[in-house]
Amino acid sequence: MSIVKDMSLAESGRRKIDWVRDFMPALSQIEARFEKEKPFAGLRMAVSVHLEAKTANLGYVLSKGGAEVYLTGSNPLSTQDDVAAGLASLGIETFGIYGATPEEYESHLIETLKCHPHIVIDDGGDLIELLGGKCSEYGDCLLGGCEETTTGILRLKAREKAGILPCPMMAVNDAKAKHYYDNKYGTGQSAWDGIMHTTNLVVAGKTVVVAGYGWCGKGVAMRAAGMGANVIVTEIDPFKALDATMNGFRVMTMDDAAPLGDVFVTVTGCKDVITSRHFEKMKDNVLLANAGHFDCEVAVAELRAMSVAQKLRRENIVGYTLSNGRTLNVLAEGRLVNLAAGNGHPAEIMDMSFAVQALAAEWLTRQSDLEKKVYAIPASIDDEIGRAKLAARGLSIDTLTPDQEAYLNSWSV
Repeated sequence: MSIVKDMSLAESGRRKIDWVRDFMPALSQIEARFEKEKPFAGLRMAVSVHLEAKTANLGYVLSKGGAEVYLTGSNPLSTQDDVAAGLASLGIETFGIYGATPEEYESHLIETLKCHPHIVIDDGGDLIELLGGKCSEYGDCLLGGCEETTTGILRLKAREKAGILPCPMMAVNDAKAKHYYDNKYGTGQSAWDGIMHTTNLVVAGKTVVVAGYGWCGKGVAMRAAGMGANVIVTEIDPFKALDATMNGFRVMTMDDAAPLGDVFVTVTGCKDVITSRHFEKMKDNVLLANAGHFDCEVAVAELRAMSVAQKLRRENIVGYTLSNGRTLNVLAEGRLVNLAAGNGHPAEIMDMSFAVQALAAEWLTRQSDLEKKVYAIPASIDDEIGRAKLAARGLSIDTLTPDQEAYLNSWSV
C-alpha cells in the first residue's frame, strides 16, 4: 500500500510525468521494446532515486517491462508530493513524502524493500546499506542491482573490498551515457537553476568557488563562467587541478578561497569540505550550496553551533549570523541544491541516465554466475543508448569500414 502525502495531488503529478515523457526518447524506445518482450516478468524491483517526474517515468517504464515496481525517494527534500501521488495512481507502489524526518525516510526505504526484491536500483547506496544490515532478511531473492551516483559507487566499492556487498552491483554512474551527460551537463545546469531560482540573485561578476573538479564540478564551473562569474576551483587531485587551470580557472586551497568567494558550490562526494575554519574567513552574505550527494560536504552542524543567530531568509535559505556580525546563507539545508531547491536535471539528460538503469537491470536478468562485486556497464549498452539518442535528435555519425577496423586492431601500419 503506497505511502504518499495526498492522493488528491495525483492529477498534477501525472501532468509532470506526461511532460517529461515527451522529452525522454531513448527511454521511450526502450519502453516500446520492454512492453513487447517483458524482460522483468515475475520479478520485483525496489527503486530508490530522487522521487520526481523523471524517476517516475523510469518506474513506469520498468513496470511496462513486466516488473512489480516498489519506488521511494533517495532524499526527503527532493520528493515531490504530487509526483508521488501521480505515480501511485498509475498502479506503482510508492513510498515518499516531502520533508520526511530521518526516521520516516528510513521507514519508506524499508517499506520498499519489504517486497523481497530481485533487483534494486539505488541512488547513493541507502537500499544496499539496509540490505547489508538491518534489512538483510529482505535480500533473499536478490539477483543484483544498479547504482546511480559517484557517492554510491564509492560506498559499494568499500563494501566489496570488505567482503560485505550483498549482491552484484552495476556501476551506472561510470557509464559514458551517464557521467558524460548527467554529471557534467545535468549538474552544471540544474545546480545553477536551483541556486538562481532560490536566491533571485545575479551570477555575473561574482566569485564562485567550486569544490571538486570531477565531471560534476566541470559542469558547475563551466556554467558559472558562461554566466560571467570569476571561478575558483579547489581540488585534492593534482591532475584535475591542472585540468581546471588549463580551462582558465584559478586553483587554490579552500583555506585560501574562503575569504574570496561570493558563492560556494561543493561537488566532491566527500564530507567536511567546508568547515568552521573556513566559515570564520568568509564574507558577509555568502551563499553556501551543495551539489554532491549527501548533506555533509558543507558542515552545517558546525555552522549552526558557532552562530549567534539563525533566520529563515527565503524559502530554502537559512542565514547563520556569526559573532563577527557576518551572515552566511545555507541553501536547501546543505542538501542537493538542484533537487532540494529545484527540479533536478533536465528530462533530456535523465533520459540517458535512466536508459542505462533500465538496460543494466535487464542485463542482470540474463546473468547466472555473477560474484558479489561492482561491475562496469557493458560497452554495448553505452553504444545502444548513444545511438538511440543521436537518432532521436536526427543526427548521424560515420561508421568504420572493415579496412579501418582491421587497421585499428592491427600492430602493423
